[in-house]
Amino acid sequence: MVGKRVVSFAFVSLGSVVNSFKQTWSAVCGDLSTPTFLVPAGMTFLLSKVSFSGPCNSSILVQIDGTIVALNNLLDTDGNYWINFEHVDGLAINGSGKIDGQGEIWWNCKRSANCITAPNALSISGGSNFTLSGLDFTNSQQKHIGMYGIVGVQVHGINITAPGDSPNTDGIYIRSCQHVTVSNSTIGTGDDCISIGNGTSDVNITQITCGPGHGISIGSLGEEETQATVEQVHVSTCNFWETQNGVRIKTWQGGSGYARNITFENISFTAVYHPILIDQYYCNGDYDCPNMATTKSILLPLLFCFACMVVKTSAVQVSDVHYIRATGTSSSDMAISLNCSQTTACTGITIDGVDIQPADASVKAASFCYNAQLTTTNDGVVPEISC
Repeated sequence: MVGKRVVSFAFVSLGSVVNSFKQTWSAVCGDLSTPTFLVPAGMTFLLSKVSFSGPCNSSILVQIDGTIVALNNLLDTDGNYWINFEHVDGLAINGSGKIDGQGEIWWNCKRSANCITAPNALSISGGSNFTLSGLDFTNSQQKHIGMYGIVGVQVHGINITAPGDSPNTDGIYIRSCQHVTVSNSTIGTGDDCISIGNGTSDVNITQITCGPGHGISIGSLGEEETQATVEQVHVSTCNFWETQNGVRIKTWQGGSGYARNITFENISFTAVYHPILIDQYYCNGDYDCPNMATTKSILLPLLFCFACMVVKTSAVQVSDVHYIRATGTSSSDMAISLNCSQTTACTGITIDGVDIQPADASVKAASFCYNAQLTTTNDGVVPEISC
């Protein structure tokens, strides 16, 4: 085994730290014997934007036991990542260390509307059989972890923290990935704890503690009238603490495709504002968006005028969604909301053993259902719901 140890240069030169990481990557990527890229314990590395590319000659272990810290300025990016790994098969990133995005400067820029986007702290794209475990992630510039186009993902035993009001700081974002497991992790951020995006299938999420944040979300899907697909998602044994949402499916009006074969099972809510939510009128953070119509112009040659025809919007088809044993409290009066598309009904929705009480005993919890084909079981649903 080749054990490449990254050496601190006491920050005499920022470039020396970046170059040390790059040189170490070059050595391990070219090695034939499953090498280790070691970030040693007890050391802190101030790291600017860096990308590590494959393909490599063997699987690689990146062992992070020290602390990696981002530069505290807005100039250190020309893309959508801070630390990037791409096209590396058999990549494992493990350790007891910390990755600190120092995101507050980016959050303030977004709040002042001077920044539209920011880099993700850790981005992994392409490749197969990726493993991530043990690390602490904190205060990302935008998403803490983004995974794109990977076949075979195991994420286990990580911690992610950012303030509840930090914008767009999703914990884990998964897009165009297959065969994904995320387990035994604690996530508290200013956006989705876990978000499952377009092109993703066969996802198992279990034993996650989420809060603060926006819950575990499928989507958003179908933005700007695009086609999107998500299927075979199983979320189980997860706890939500004072989050904005619990388990959510969110789609934009005008999209197409499907979100199907989704199960939420053994879920616990504590003072969650929207514990169970299907929102097919999503519009970038707002609730209760109107049912928008599209307008087509038709030329009538004989009259030399235009007439307009209103057409109802399409939507991503939501089907075969199951809520099984979900209990706890809601901090709003709307514990369950199934707000499905006017033109594309949600089908095959089942609710079994759901009991959500108001966090405030003076408030009566309610439910809402629109255009969903819903089945409830003999175990009952609290609050009662009908479509």
